[in-house]
Amino acid sequence: MCAADHIAPVQMPCSEWLEGDVVFAVSTRPRASILTSVLLLQSSTNIPFLQNVFSNHQFLNSTVDTQFIDENQELFNLKPTQNRAQKLLHYLGHVMVNGPTTPIPVKAKPSSIDPVIPPVTLGDPPLGFRDVLLRDGPEGFAKVVRAHQGLLLMDTTFRDAHQSLLATRVRTHDLKKISPFVSHNFNNLYSLENWGGATFDVAMRFLSECPWKRLQELRALIPNVPFQMLLRGANAVGYTNYPDNAVFKFCERRGGVVEAAISYTGDVSDPMRQKYSLDYYMQLADELVKAGTHILCIKDMAGLLKPQSSKLLIGSLRDRFPDLPIHVHTHDTAGAGVAAMLACAEAGADVVDVAVDSMAGMTSQPSMGAMVACAKGTKLDTGIALEKVFDYSEYWEVARGLYAPFDCTATMKSGNADVYENEIPGGQYTNLHFQAHSMGLGNKFKEVKKAYTEANKLLGDLIKVTPSSKIVGDLAQFMVQNNLTRAEVEERADELSFPLSVVEFLQGFIGIPHGGFPEPFRSKVLKNLPRIEGRPGASLPPLDFKSLEEGLRAAHNDEITPEDVMSAAMYPKVFQEFKEFTANFGPVDCLNTRLFLDGPKIAEEFEVELERGKILHIKALALGDLNKAGQREVFFELNGQLRSVLVKDTVAMKEMKFHPKAQKSIKGQVGAPMPGKVVEVKVEVGSKVEKGQPLCVLSAMKMETVVNSPLAGTIKAVHVRDDASLEGGDLIVEIEE
Repeated sequence: MCAADHIAPVQMPCSEWLEGDVVFAVSTRPRASILTSVLLLQSSTNIPFLQNVFSNHQFLNSTVDTQFIDENQELFNLKPTQNRAQKLLHYLGHVMVNGPTTPIPVKAKPSSIDPVIPPVTLGDPPLGFRDVLLRDGPEGFAKVVRAHQGLLLMDTTFRDAHQSLLATRVRTHDLKKISPFVSHNFNNLYSLENWGGATFDVAMRFLSECPWKRLQELRALIPNVPFQMLLRGANAVGYTNYPDNAVFKFCERRGGVVEAAISYTGDVSDPMRQKYSLDYYMQLADELVKAGTHILCIKDMAGLLKPQSSKLLIGSLRDRFPDLPIHVHTHDTAGAGVAAMLACAEAGADVVDVAVDSMAGMTSQPSMGAMVACAKGTKLDTGIALEKVFDYSEYWEVARGLYAPFDCTATMKSGNADVYENEIPGGQYTNLHFQAHSMGLGNKFKEVKKAYTEANKLLGDLIKVTPSSKIVGDLAQFMVQNNLTRAEVEERADELSFPLSVVEFLQGFIGIPHGGFPEPFRSKVLKNLPRIEGRPGASLPPLDFKSLEEGLRAAHNDEITPEDVMSAAMYPKVFQEFKEFTANFGPVDCLNTRLFLDGPKIAEEFEVELERGKILHIKALALGDLNKAGQREVFFELNGQLRSVLVKDTVAMKEMKFHPKAQKSIKGQVGAPMPGKVVEVKVEVGSKVEKGQPLCVLSAMKMETVVNSPLAGTIKAVHVRDDASLEGGDLIVEIEE
């Protein structure tokens, strides 16, 4: 050992050292011989110091002497250990005992087969349209797109395809695996849609991931293709209006090309549909072009464009704006997506949307392979190699199996042309289907779809796109659950406990719809509730970002990034829960999808890569019996060392408790109208309530419902608390007249 003439590299990740590990660092020099032996016993308090030592430039270059520590006092600037390994064991134990932490719409297990990543050539990927954007800026980019020979494609596989088919649950872990292949073989894509829409809140709420980190990691792997996001205007990435300064600041964090989208509904080729006529769309397009949009998009959320209406609308836009790139987005719910997009391309569209074959069709986008094959050898040739589409599709066909608990095909076996009647957006269609099942309405989905049509008429025939589409869906499920017809809703509007989204819409929280609000329905629902006149963002007070950031830093005691501040601005409660989750369970995004959703099997061995060069070797050993405290001890082997974690068995604890049901025969007992979680209890024992006064707010699958008092009286008992999970009919409060 004394003959060594360099620092022996320490192979084990120092941030994951275990109690009892011994680490030696040796150096011999002509004038000094240093032997450092550190024994970690029953404490990890010196690990931060050692991390500083092993990252010190002088130490790494073997130039230390006996004055090393005295001359490098920054070694004592200690950062607390992350303890990621123990936190991940806690998470895995929790899933083994209690099941997935994310809600599971259907009873299905993730596939046991891992997708095979197709081979990628060595070296940098070929140049793509992002290189054009970086070189020429947004205006130059738009000119190159318009001058391009052939049809350009936007690939929605990384966002809208899985939002439509897999409840937005695809994790960054699986997106990263296929990203190098996409970068090398699909460099001529117009863009890759991979952000915005529901992905922002789902990443934090259900996947325990940072949405901004997804962007950063994917950009490192796909440097040549532009990334595209869905920004919901004044709603940004949320379901309500935000102050103007919040939306502006969000856009500052992104930058890029402005592609203004006109949401399409109705049928421009039908002379009987006059509310959203061709003139309506042409006038909107004129306004957007005058405002300076780089690219114009027609966003056909429900897949309502037919070949004839496609030719009429896109042909008219092309004649009016010969130099402006036109992009068309659609869904394939009725099965006519490829035909409609080919008609759009023939009429002058520069870009159409597709998803890779195994993630296409039904409520997703038209098939990439079908569009590439149909355009091959024509003036619309995409320049994409069909055999590469096959390889890309094979990866996703297997990867999709990992998300079996969220796959819409578990409950929905095909698309349906009835979308031309109900106009349900593709991204909402499957979510509505899952919601119906979770609320016990799975066998009544046909009625839900019919109610959606009636709810839309009740609300004045809206442009149905998030968040307005969610409002129509909430009202539709409310009608089916309570066996209400359109006429009955109109008649009893002043006494019904409508979903909160419906009430806030009628108050004007998301703006004034085209054609105005429906009357007298609006007045009967709102009664004396306040109303917002005009654009909500203009009257909302500006968000104090400085105060928000200071509060976040005080609450979380770690480095808060500008992106974190923006996440908290968009979703305060969701961001708070996300930070609490990661503080307890660590970086769960490092786990493969099967482990994340289902946990390991007993005796299963696996590796978890925390970061490059830091790999945990884990084996699940045993699951203990339930103790008197309602906990189970879960045993693991971590890097050869025995570890155990205590996990509260929430299922067993729930079975130990019994929640009373509301008795319909007893006047004053108020039950939950649907299964869900209690968001807020608005009364307490002794409170005086009037008929129709809110008692509490319930939430299920993003739908919030206000439970109102059926009579005037005094609160005798409250049987729920915030965050409590309820089944339909569970007793909420008792009221005495």
